[in-house]
Amino acid sequence: RAVAAQLYLELLRGGYTQVCEFHYLQHRPGGTRHDDPLELAWALADAASDAGIGLTLMPALYERAGFNEPALKPTQRRFASNADDTVAAALAIQSAGRPLLSAGLVVHSLRAAAPGSITALVAAAETGKRVHGPIHIHVAEQTAEVQDCLAATGRRPIEWLLNAGLLDARWQLVHATHATPAEIEGVARSGAGVVLCPSTEANLGDGLCDLPGWLKAGVPLAIGSDSHVTRDWREELRWLEYGQRLHLQQRNVAAAPALGQASSLGRLWMLALRSGAVAAGCSRWGLVAGARADLLVADPGDSALLGMPAERMLDALIGSSPGRPWRDVMVAGRWVLRDHRHASATPIEADFRAAMQALWADPAGVHSN
Repeated sequence: RAVAAQLYLELLRGGYTQVCEFHYLQHRPGGTRHDDPLELAWALADAASDAGIGLTLMPALYERAGFNEPALKPTQRRFASNADDTVAAALAIQSAGRPLLSAGLVVHSLRAAAPGSITALVAAAETGKRVHGPIHIHVAEQTAEVQDCLAATGRRPIEWLLNAGLLDARWQLVHATHATPAEIEGVARSGAGVVLCPSTEANLGDGLCDLPGWLKAGVPLAIGSDSHVTRDWREELRWLEYGQRLHLQQRNVAAAPALGQASSLGRLWMLALRSGAVAAGCSRWGLVAGARADLLVADPGDSALLGMPAERMLDALIGSSPGRPWRDVMVAGRWVLRDHRHASATPIEADFRAAMQALWADPAGVHSN
């Protein structure tokens, strides 16, 4: 709870008002269950409440260590969750009735879940007490994953999902870094979306996505932070745009003057805003009737904005680095940041510091997924 609350506070400062949480840290070290199997889910929900951010909490299907490893490694046992457990957890979260809390589902990755379990998860989520939220999956993030999937199944990861007939508008493909033109067209036909996480993809050396291909196909593109190495969506958009410039040796890759979208960053911002709502399971988003009242107020003292005409303000906000944090942030009609201050920042940061000191005092307790 302490670590998550600090993260959510930093995400608010970076301009996020809703976070989709891949929840696979579910059990005690070693894999034994808590007395309440959802104890750590409620800790995340409490942390989101402490910070005042919206939370789409998505339990993860996670049952094996790799395509050819049917069991989890000892350090992964606290992630264990089969299809029935995952759907049951999502339904419990969905029915909790907590403000700003909703549920979805995650397939951690194709390597971490058997094909039959993925199919069972989707079937269980669509029958009886249906899980209403989105379904996310890490997919085609690294070339090694693509090669492993080819060796194990005869198909590339996105190709496998398409061939299985699973994808529809509920699905969000996180990363999808290594996609062929045929896979991009298949995703477009399916209605699924893609969540790009440029700073994490850079940090892990994943590679660069085919942004022109995704844009041409009209696939919904949202922005995520995944490992949270960066916690500011403006920086994510800069990484996305600059990476394409470096790779293609071309400027303004995302600009589409013929569509009335002459600003590359402006187009990416509008895509991220619209597609992010779908990825988070929010039916209404933005300045439309019935949407939640979420607002970001820029700091007029930011040097990037001084003297800037209104029609260039968005480009300046996103394109200039480093920029000042958002001055004010509103979530669901409540100001959670005012003049750069969060009412609970001091205790949240103190609890986080204590938790991190305790964790690093026992490095063996810090595990990777």
